[in-house]
Amino acid sequence: MDSIFKFLSKARNISTKIITEHPKKSILLLVLLVAYYFCLPKKLFEPPTATVVESNEGKLLGALIAEDGQWRFPEVDSVPLKFKICITQFEDAYFYKHPGFNPISMFKAIGSNLKAGKTVRGGSTLTQQVIRLSRNGKKRTYWEKTIELILATRLEFRYSKEEILKLYASYAPFGGNVVGLDVAAWRFFGLQAHQLSWAESATLAVLPNAPSLIYPGKNQERLLKKRNRLLQKLFQKGILDSTTYQLALLEKLPQKPYHLPKIAPHLLQYLAKNHKGERIASTIDANLQVNANSILKKHYQNLKQNQVHNAAILVMDVHSRKVLAYVGNTPTDNHHQKDVDMVQANRSTGSTIKPLLYTAMLDAGELLPGMLVPDVPTQISGYTPENYNEDYSGAVEAKKALARSLNIPAVRLLQKYGLQKFRDQLNFFNLKGIDKPADYYGLTLILGGAESSLWDLCKTYASMASTINHFNETSSEYYDKEFSEPIILEEKQIDFGNKSLEKTIFDAGSIYLTFEAMKEVNRPEGQESWEFYDSSKEIAWKTGTSFGNKDAWAVGITKDYVVGVWVGNADGEGRPNVTGVSSAAPILFDVFDVLPKSAWFQKPLDEFVEVEVCRNSGFLATNICPTKTITIPRKNNYVKACHYHRNILLNQNKQFRLNSSCVNVAEAHNESWFVLPPLMEFYYKKSHPTYRPLPPFREDCKNALEPSMEFIYPKNNSRIGLTKNFEGHLNELVLKIAHTKPRSRVFWYLDEKYLGQTTNFHEMGILPPKGKHRITAVDELGNETMVNIQIE
Repeated sequence: MDSIFKFLSKARNISTKIITEHPKKSILLLVLLVAYYFCLPKKLFEPPTATVVESNEGKLLGALIAEDGQWRFPEVDSVPLKFKICITQFEDAYFYKHPGFNPISMFKAIGSNLKAGKTVRGGSTLTQQVIRLSRNGKKRTYWEKTIELILATRLEFRYSKEEILKLYASYAPFGGNVVGLDVAAWRFFGLQAHQLSWAESATLAVLPNAPSLIYPGKNQERLLKKRNRLLQKLFQKGILDSTTYQLALLEKLPQKPYHLPKIAPHLLQYLAKNHKGERIASTIDANLQVNANSILKKHYQNLKQNQVHNAAILVMDVHSRKVLAYVGNTPTDNHHQKDVDMVQANRSTGSTIKPLLYTAMLDAGELLPGMLVPDVPTQISGYTPENYNEDYSGAVEAKKALARSLNIPAVRLLQKYGLQKFRDQLNFFNLKGIDKPADYYGLTLILGGAESSLWDLCKTYASMASTINHFNETSSEYYDKEFSEPIILEEKQIDFGNKSLEKTIFDAGSIYLTFEAMKEVNRPEGQESWEFYDSSKEIAWKTGTSFGNKDAWAVGITKDYVVGVWVGNADGEGRPNVTGVSSAAPILFDVFDVLPKSAWFQKPLDEFVEVEVCRNSGFLATNICPTKTITIPRKNNYVKACHYHRNILLNQNKQFRLNSSCVNVAEAHNESWFVLPPLMEFYYKKSHPTYRPLPPFREDCKNALEPSMEFIYPKNNSRIGLTKNFEGHLNELVLKIAHTKPRSRVFWYLDEKYLGQTTNFHEMGILPPKGKHRITAVDELGNETMVNIQIE
């Protein structure tokens, strides 16, 4: 220890003496040392790089060329072993031993060049070549060589040998506009760098030395000789065994450049907006992406026969919220907007947000799954919704109305629930296309009056599915950040926030019942009897078709995956027969076929409670209706008790109704009867043969005051414009009513003026003049109904 201190003390004394005796030389030396330290730029390379998107397994999905027109990928994070060996053996055999330059190689090169009278040999190490590449454009003179030598030694101090190799592999020229090992591997062999064989690695190793050799069809013999000499050197040094060497010699040289993969071009453009010039590790599953591309391409061949040119697919993992497949459009042409990303495009939602209303009303305690909802001709403040099939059910269970995507029940439910309340709830889902106030959309909001994107719809349903999963996985708890944006970058993880006993927006029970209803949607052709096959997948799914057949949607949900499909024309042109069921659903189920089978959702039992409901109406039970027990979300229930059942008095053979005017009430037979209002009954009994209309009163009984007829068309306070036929004459306004006793005679009046009578089929055509009118219908028993209209 004492000897060390003595040595340090002696060295300090010598340094002090030198500085004291030679101050100018010392200052000069210090300046040179500082200059040497700062002579190397902090960042050696700053050229623009390509935007590169890779799958979650590291496979190349696509790339955008750098701004300077060069195929130059961002710096590699590692150099494959085969290329590392090939490049050091070919360019710099003493790479791991020298300090940045090799004096012996330099002297040999100078001697050879002087003897030949021209440059025939280079003595640069890989480190010096990295410096030369970073000083792009400098003339290759001896003075420049001196500068390179100094900078090379400085580079060796800053970086490790492996880091210097990575810089070389990232910026070495490989012919044409190809820069860097990664691009060269793709362009010349269609492979990733780590997949290259010994022969392929050797070919690329000799190219930076003479990059012009790679042009297809030119200098093939020279390139082959250079490659084989390198392979021979590897064999002689024992790096390659005899078999590997002989097989490597047999490999052919590349004949033409390969195109870079274009597996997810629209995702590439989407990510390039915020990550230009970066190497992006995405969440995409490469195999699934390829399958989705193939599925869409197959269906596009049929769609374009109907002049439908665009479609998109999005697949998400429910648990991680990662995007697994992103197909932004079909392989169409520029004339049909092939570059438009239809995953992000806002389009008319059609019926795709009906499940959100259904869930909202279940969650609010204002709806029961089997509750009857009117499905009759409807006019609300001048708005007349129609079902897609232009037919009516009279009354339909709420869950079946959702499964059949009936428009009129949806509009009636939205009006009952509250347009403004539902519009405010939609803000929670961050559906960016829905950005107008409630009054702007009106009741058309639920039928496609608003716009959204495939991206936003899929993330919404994924969050709903995840709500059920998390509720069952935890102690019946929710996460306060359940409804979050999808994850597209592999490095990111979803943050669900903190656990809470309070629901995020909808409770798990309401969402579960919604998915149960969506599971019953009739599947497209070829999938009708899916439930009878063990291999079939239980999928909650919803279709949507916008007005004019411009947009066709299908969204499917399982415990593990959400798949969304949009089909249409990017320019908004509608086409006949473009519907969610016929155009989008077949693609949806083909995608689910290539996904792993997913179990159905576990029922969130803690969110349910048993209640008694009327078997026929689905409303809360009364003491006069047949009942059944169902489970509903555990919350305050605001659904009314059943009003469709009432007690009636019948004679002994139950043919006629009785009342106190014709019989002693105590002697009559009392029975509960399921009764719908006349208009609902008119349509309901057509598709429900077991429905029993009320029996007529016995002749000696006075008719009770009860509604017996109702206008089907027109509705009260309608504003009507009469159209002309092909001959230029006005078409008649056809009046129509529903009567509980169709055989009754009905007398018609227009503004107190008698028009005529009808029996059995209560319809009458009239031509009223412009202005306000009152239409009255009176049956033979004196029952009366009327509406006010205005002819424009």
